[in-house]
Amino acid sequence: MEWVERLNETVRYLEGHLTEDPDYERMGQIACCSAYHFQRMFTYMAGMTLSEYIRRRKMSLAAVDLQNGEKVINVAEKYGYRSPTAFNRAFRSIHGIAPSSAQEKGVAVKSFPPIAFSITVQGASEMEYRVETREAFRIVGISTPLDQEIEKNFAAVPQLWEKAVSGGVLERLAALMDGSPMGLLGVSACQDSGEWKYFIAVSTTKEAGQFKEYTVPASVWAVFPGQGTNQSVQELERRIITEWFPASGYEYANAPDIEVYLNPDPANARYEVWVPVIKKQN
Repeated sequence: MEWVERLNETVRYLEGHLTEDPDYERMGQIACCSAYHFQRMFTYMAGMTLSEYIRRRKMSLAAVDLQNGEKVINVAEKYGYRSPTAFNRAFRSIHGIAPSSAQEKGVAVKSFPPIAFSITVQGASEMEYRVETREAFRIVGISTPLDQEIEKNFAAVPQLWEKAVSGGVLERLAALMDGSPMGLLGVSACQDSGEWKYFIAVSTTKEAGQFKEYTVPASVWAVFPGQGTNQSVQELERRIITEWFPASGYEYANAPDIEVYLNPDPANARYEVWVPVIKKQN
């Protein structure tokens, strides 16, 4: 229950700071994990990204302010929109009308109350996993920078995979692979310190050549096997966060998430999801 309470505490913090720019690192600190891992947890638990939730809450409160007679330009500035066009776009995306229309009597707007997390016990479905302790290991590959608002990365990661497939990168990386974990790696290196990056890489001791290097830090990993398509990877990750973590006795460690692809068939892939973990402190 402590794990869920931390998420609820971040929501309470956020509610007191909706007129400010989101401090993702602070919210991660409250949840006792990195800003990246907190946003992933929030997305799977809430069914929407954190940035989408913040947008809905801001526009819900903005509608109340407008109906109370506040000027559109003042409301826009209050919720951090320095451009009237951007505020108009955000307001329309939630309410379906222009901000000025919300000031008219009898006009319907939408209300999005603060979210509250709880654990719901559902039908049991087993999850296979193992726990591994690993020393630091070196990977080489290609990478792309990631934004600290993870919603903005939804296009960047697929584009990197398209580049890797079309440019023959995967074949060249496969020739370098000689370390564990054996497979093609998708590595989200998003610790709070340093630039966030996503790597398509392999574990190797060979020369990097044209590729970039990165050292995955030593950590304890909870490793979950799976098979299927890209969608099934996402479903497994959702279950790890919503079903396994709350009762596991573990919480996120400050290390990358790793997807290990064990065969090259994208339609029927065999893979493992490596989640960095640390035992909860009593």
